[in-house]
Amino acid sequence: MTRTSGANGGGQQGSGKLPRKRFYRARAHSNPLSDSHFPIPISPDDVDLSQHYPRYFPADKAEHGDGDGGAEAEAPRIRFADVGCGFGGLLVGLSPLFPDKLMIGMELRDKVTEYVKERVLALRASNPGQYDNISVVRTNSMKYIPNYFGKAQLSKMFFLFPDPHFKEKNHRRRVISMHLLDEYAYVMEVGGIIYTITDVEELGIWMRTCLEKHPLFEAVPEEEIKVDPVVKLLSSATEEGQKVARNGGQTFQAIFRRMSLQEV
Repeated sequence: MTRTSGANGGGQQGSGKLPRKRFYRARAHSNPLSDSHFPIPISPDDVDLSQHYPRYFPADKAEHGDGDGGAEAEAPRIRFADVGCGFGGLLVGLSPLFPDKLMIGMELRDKVTEYVKERVLALRASNPGQYDNISVVRTNSMKYIPNYFGKAQLSKMFFLFPDPHFKEKNHRRRVISMHLLDEYAYVMEVGGIIYTITDVEELGIWMRTCLEKHPLFEAVPEEEIKVDPVVKLLSSATEEGQKVARNGGQTFQAIFRRMSLQEV
């Protein structure tokens, strides 16, 4: 991941000093239907993973050991996607739990994306050998999911405290919908899991209903949810979740598994 200059007092690459969040504040949500000026890969093959995970993808191709060494090992792929990752709390919490899985946060707000980049660089600098498996990209996930991930690539997708878009005319902006679930189903492997959580009951019902209606998703049984180490992070790892907990708010989860066509 290449460092871009921080905003008004951001951290320095390799310093190990965490960036100060107050310098990266932005609006809580952005309009997902508007276009922003940032590069979009034409296909998943065009995603430059060396910019995100230099430990796994050295920029110098010679470091891969290509040549006479026999069959080349299959390159790792991004397996977890945190859609609307905010300030990166979930990624940081997941990284040590799944050190062999590459994860990426997808965030539309430029300042927030910059904060996560600086945060990851600082964590890598202060914890050598750790946090090399997480990164962030500024993008519009509602438009460009297929540009980043191939068929059946992801094993986990996260949608934590998304914008509720309360007005009925804005429901088309919600990040969980029947149309978008078609795209998520395409990029998820059979058995992969979608995790959603919100503190807005109406949105919680909406997301669960969409997932229940979609033919390629089924609810994860409660006994599996109870032993899933990821579930606890849904409400505790992010700034939004911590705020809800401080205020004694209620949360609504919907956790569903990608089914195969044979199971339908």
